[in-house]
Amino acid sequence: SRQAYRLLVRSRPILPLSFRPTYGRIPLFTTMSVAMFAELAHKFVTFPQGKATTFVNVIKVGTFCRTVVWPLFPPLMMYQYIRAKDADYYATEVLYYKSGAKDVKAFNDPSRVGLSGHWRLQQDMETIRAAANSE
Repeated sequence: SRQAYRLLVRSRPILPLSFRPTYGRIPLFTTMSVAMFAELAHKFVTFPQGKATTFVNVIKVGTFCRTVVWPLFPPLMMYQYIRAKDADYYATEVLYYKSGAKDVKAFNDPSRVGLSGHWRLQQDMETIRAAANSE
């Protein structure tokens, strides 16, 4: 049987690239591997619950996430947002102080729409405007 397998493997012709099976322009083995991965993912998700203890543990984890983890996300996200804004404004204030300029709106203009008041965005927009209007 081992010898017959060796003969079978040796006797199969190696196909050139132009004759290898494809699905459209995608090689078939790639399509098959994607299909196998999708099947494996489906089996992982639809794994049977098995015992009642597994069901109870799923309920416990869900309750923990709903009562402990999820309520912590909005405050943490707000904290990160405030820290990032504070660091950005601090850097802008240091830049303004060290530049010796007298015009605060050159660094941060709150009268502009959205984030366009930031000094870096003002500079980028001026560069774009100059390049677009260079006749």
